[in-house]
Amino acid sequence: MRADVVVPAALAAVVAFPASVGVAAFVGVAAFVACGCARGEPPAPAGIDAAVAPLPRPPNSALTGTGASAAPSTANDADAAAPRAQGSGTGGPAAEAAAPPSGITGDEPGTLPQTRDRPKAEGEAFEARTKALWEAVVADEPSRGMPFFFPLGAYKQVKDVGNPAGDWRHRLVAAYERDIHALHERLGSKAKSATLVRVEVPDARARWVEPDEEYNKLGYWRVYNTRYVYTLVDGGRERSFDVSSLISWRGEWYVVHLTGFK
Repeated sequence: MRADVVVPAALAAVVAFPASVGVAAFVGVAAFVACGCARGEPPAPAGIDAAVAPLPRPPNSALTGTGASAAPSTANDADAAAPRAQGSGTGGPAAEAAAPPSGITGDEPGTLPQTRDRPKAEGEAFEARTKALWEAVVADEPSRGMPFFFPLGAYKQVKDVGNPAGDWRHRLVAAYERDIHALHERLGSKAKSATLVRVEVPDARARWVEPDEEYNKLGYWRVYNTRYVYTLVDGGRERSFDVSSLISWRGEWYVVHLTGFK
């Protein structure tokens, strides 16, 4: 062997093996040395050139493990996996469910406190309530006239009686229903052709009722003998019926006695 040839240490060790080791041992060691000295690239999958295309991502099972095989998630992955909080953003079922219905601001007016505002027999709300009573009489359906009846919540606040809810339901509302049926009978067979002309509230005669005057804990405005003027046929003579008593709640008129005081 020439002195200027550099022999790797591992090969030198092989050369130094005693002859008793045998040729087979020598060949095995030489193959090991050859593998350790050459670093090759991993083979590319079929149909993919590893020099120009990346290797495919490992299966999901490798990403969900622990240690070096678990790959970190990207920001997009995290956004896609995380559930969106209900009601966030705009639109969609969650946003629609959170929004209150249009035009609804709370419970019936009787749940609010009384005021000393003097009612006026005008305005959209007043006309809607008076029309509701008229339609109840024409159709013989008392329930349609309840928007113009004094609210239960207000009656509970106003009246100083043992069971205001029972008194409201079994005395006042029951009388209101009977009176509506009776007024419908007065219209007779021409009820469906009857037309409301106007509602006359004698505002000048309204007065404030102080607490304790009428078994009441709170004050309210009261007026007697409001008139419903109507005709049975177009161009026919005017007829009328009276509403015995209106009282106020928060500056609005409501019926408490329709025909007489019962």
